[in-house]
Amino acid sequence: MNYYVAEKKIAYLRIVFLQCFGKMFIDYINPYSWVVTLRNVAFDKGWLESKSFTLPIISVGNLTVGGTGKTPHIEYIIELLKDEFEIATLSRGYKRKSRGYATAVNDGDVAIVGDEPAQIKKKFPYITVAVDEKRVDGIEHLLKEEKKPDVVLLDDAFQHRYVTPGLSIVLIDYNRPVWRDCVLPFGRLREAAKGIKRADVVVMTKCPADISREKKLQCEKMLRMKEGTPLFFSTICYDEPKALFDTSDSKYTLGHGTQVLLLTGIAQPEPLKKELERRGAAVTLMQYGDHHNFSTDELKEVEKRFASLQGEEKFIITTEKDAERLVGRNDLPETIKENTFCIPIKVRIIENEKIFNQIILDYVRKNQRDR
Repeated sequence: MNYYVAEKKIAYLRIVFLQCFGKMFIDYINPYSWVVTLRNVAFDKGWLESKSFTLPIISVGNLTVGGTGKTPHIEYIIELLKDEFEIATLSRGYKRKSRGYATAVNDGDVAIVGDEPAQIKKKFPYITVAVDEKRVDGIEHLLKEEKKPDVVLLDDAFQHRYVTPGLSIVLIDYNRPVWRDCVLPFGRLREAAKGIKRADVVVMTKCPADISREKKLQCEKMLRMKEGTPLFFSTICYDEPKALFDTSDSKYTLGHGTQVLLLTGIAQPEPLKKELERRGAAVTLMQYGDHHNFSTDELKEVEKRFASLQGEEKFIITTEKDAERLVGRNDLPETIKENTFCIPIKVRIIENEKIFNQIILDYVRKNQRDR
């Protein structure tokens, strides 16, 4: 059974389980939910220490396992702040091969920092991109760097409560609403949905660009955020595919009937698949687990699947994150090198972009240290 089919079956079983037993009952009998709740109580009561720092720290996190769009939202914030502040990003560096504190020196350091930090370094080579399993240690190391940051962006740190961020942004996938989900392992939530009350700003991500006012009001009602918490809505904007091994930065526009082998190691490939189909491509999906490191045998299987596609106009398309795990491979078949494109994405805040931007800018300006 391939990964895509397995994920679909697991998702279906979760829905059936939820409908049969009910969300409240499932969370009540779930030992993992008890442990997470007790841990949050320990931080709330001060029994576990959460450290504050004297520089602006923005946390971008979520309640759901994988696929809410943290990296493109962090890139959005970098674009917003880059002309005025020295920026550092700090994440755990999921599935990297190093341990402890490390920084990306160039855009090929995927083994040292992981795929998403490597992607950020490639786009923004002038910022500091760091990783550390212990975020407190990571921030302390950043403050000893020669180029000290004015602001630190914490990636995927909403549940990492040993650091107290000055501004906590929580992302909720519009297509996977938390009010219909349960805590792991019965659902996809890392903690109960009521945890959203710790957020300073909430963003519903991956929304349709024309989301109605009624839908927005419904989301606001169902989220049950802390009173006064601003809620924003963002949508994904896909650029034209770019040749992975072409240094000219040229882009390609998909034609109607183009055969595409979509190769992904991300949590939610369906939106990208639908976008490629909307542009007229016939898409064959090869899905692997999030942050998947492709083996030599798997790359050979990709080559075979690509060769089996019919038609003269055919391509392999992958995501920016997956591209970081492919470009440095010395066992990549020439067929894959010659025909692989990645598709860049950005996010756009729907309607209230200026207000969203101003919240972030005001926080950083007010809390920045003297350089």
